[in-house]
Amino acid sequence: MPERPQALFAMAARNVPHVFPPELLARLCEHVEIDPGLVAQDFTDPRLREPLARTEVLITGWGCPRLDAAALDAAPELRAVLHAAGSVKGFTTPEVWRRGIVVSSAAAANALPVAEYTLAMILLAGKDVFAQRDLLRTRRTFPYGDLVPGIGNHGRRVGIVGASRVGRRLIELLRPHDLRASLADPYVDEAEAARLGVPLLSLDDLLRTSEIVTLHAPQTPETRHLVGARELALMPTGSVLVNTARGALVDHDALTAELRTGRLSAVLDVTDPEPLPADSPLFDLPNAFVTPHLAGSQGNEVARLGRTVVEEAGRLSAGDGLLYAVDRAELERTA
Repeated sequence: MPERPQALFAMAARNVPHVFPPELLARLCEHVEIDPGLVAQDFTDPRLREPLARTEVLITGWGCPRLDAAALDAAPELRAVLHAAGSVKGFTTPEVWRRGIVVSSAAAANALPVAEYTLAMILLAGKDVFAQRDLLRTRRTFPYGDLVPGIGNHGRRVGIVGASRVGRRLIELLRPHDLRASLADPYVDEAEAARLGVPLLSLDDLLRTSEIVTLHAPQTPETRHLVGARELALMPTGSVLVNTARGALVDHDALTAELRTGRLSAVLDVTDPEPLPADSPLFDLPNAFVTPHLAGSQGNEVARLGRTVVEEAGRLSAGDGLLYAVDRAELERTA
């Protein structure tokens, strides 16, 4: 049996038992040599000098310190980073790639709960659940048997902005439902959109023709305030904006002004800034439904991220290619 590579956790220590519960930790230890009680939260910690010097694989997650030149100098044997979370932008540096270190991410696993949350919000918004709940809370009764006009999910038009992992997973989840989905993404061509099974539109056309618009683009300099006053004005009266991507994709001043008119509604799991100031009007506007960044992996879902890393560790120790290796060339335009 080949010798297991030396590994080290690098993340917020409190997260380790959640991401790697006992069964997963045992499986991880079949593939790598790792001390579950040793977690790097600061690469300059003197206690980590010797463990870092022999580390071949970093098992990273939320709270991982930045992998700059000094940190990498302290880990001369490092050859792989297996990230038990989504984006690696927050802690990797160009030096990681220059040294030929392979990086894997569990972003695909994290995409599922975000897509599930988004699907749930689309279906609830289509039934006008948020406003109807508030009406019932106020009136404490309702005209039983009367039809509520203008609501329902039969043929409702859903516009997806961004064919990211989440966007693509959402397209899959929408298929069993009687909804009409369309896509806007400058990096997708007609042939790719056809393979995904959705029509490809410009952003403006998608905004004009969708009753629910859901954002799944990455945060880059080009996508900052992708949806501002001009774009919001294109959305039909009564339509809903859903954002589970990054808060900075939306100009919140413009959104607040539009919501105050009552013309649109919004479901926001991410905001800019995050969290919102305590006096933000978005907390009180009846047509704004704000949740505390819940869409991504939470609770028992984070073990799915750990499972992805365990499987990648198995491939690594077997000498196979990693299934979820990060492509540096695509990193600038992905999350």
